Amino acid sequence: MSVKAAFIFVAPENDYTKHRATIDSPVVKLSVVGVKDYEEAVKVALQLIEEGVTAIELCAGFGSEGTALIAKAVGDNAVVGVVRFDLHPAFNHQSGDKLFYPFLKQ
Repeated sequence: MSVKAAFIFVAPENDYTKHRATIDSPVVKLSVVGVKDYEEAVKVALQLIEEGVTAIELCAGFGSEGTALIAKAVGDNAVVGVVRFDLHPAFNHQSGDKLFYPFLKQ
């Protein structure tokens, strides 16, 4: 029996309907999905839960606020882990919170 897990990565020009893949190994069936912002990440996380995913790892582009949004959205339906760069090199050394969290945008 394999575990269903997911890795969600965030970047402004991602399209979650196109930027996705599944790796089906003997132990883990891993869905990898690219999203364009935190709002889309919540939507995708909930869809993944419906597909049976029980573990979600977020890329380093998610700041503390983005991680909290996903964890709150999925509740007890999945565990949420994070790869961490507080200042992501692909985002000009900024946190994803500054780019994708609507209340922090300036």
